[in-house]
Amino acid sequence: MKVYPIIKRSLDFILAFTSMFFLWPIFLILAVIIKIDSKGPIFFKQKRVGKNKEYFHILKFRTMRSDTPKDMPTHLLQNPDAFITKIGKFLRKTSLDELPQIINILKGDMSIIGPRPALWNQYDLIAERDKCGSNDIYPGLTGWAQVNGRDELPIEVKASFDGEYVKNMSLSFDTKIFLRQYLVCLEVKELKRGVVK
Repeated sequence: MKVYPIIKRSLDFILAFTSMFFLWPIFLILAVIIKIDSKGPIFFKQKRVGKNKEYFHILKFRTMRSDTPKDMPTHLLQNPDAFITKIGKFLRKTSLDELPQIINILKGDMSIIGPRPALWNQYDLIAERDKCGSNDIYPGLTGWAQVNGRDELPIEVKASFDGEYVKNMSLSFDTKIFLRQYLVCLEVKELKRGVVK
């Protein structure tokens, strides 16, 4: 447990650097499309809670109009679809909007696997995570709670999954979460394809 976090940070940097090396053409293409599609910046920055509850700004490709209310989770907006841009719908379906978080990982703000970083004003989630120690580690691009329900989970359940991750953090557990995230993405695509049919 004490040794793995050091190895984990090294693995995060190597994997993020390698990903950025191969994915930069996609970054460039998406940046151009976002700029053409709607007014506003290419990246969306939002204040989040990092390791030891230190704040950082998470990066995403902008998927919503620039006049969207800030610091509010999308699912809490009255009519979120009205704010999402044309390219934004595609980016969200494919999770490509999350790609810029590779930069957060390179900077040392995040890990590939870990609890999803809470918004600075999600006080209930932050408090629950205090109880299980998951505010003491790097937040992740995806995590144990993410592959077990994401935003559909109640706060207490989500924090419980995050606490379970802290207790069992290891290379094998990270690999399991990474593979399950891949399967979750495939299931979502198949479900949407079935709905369309």
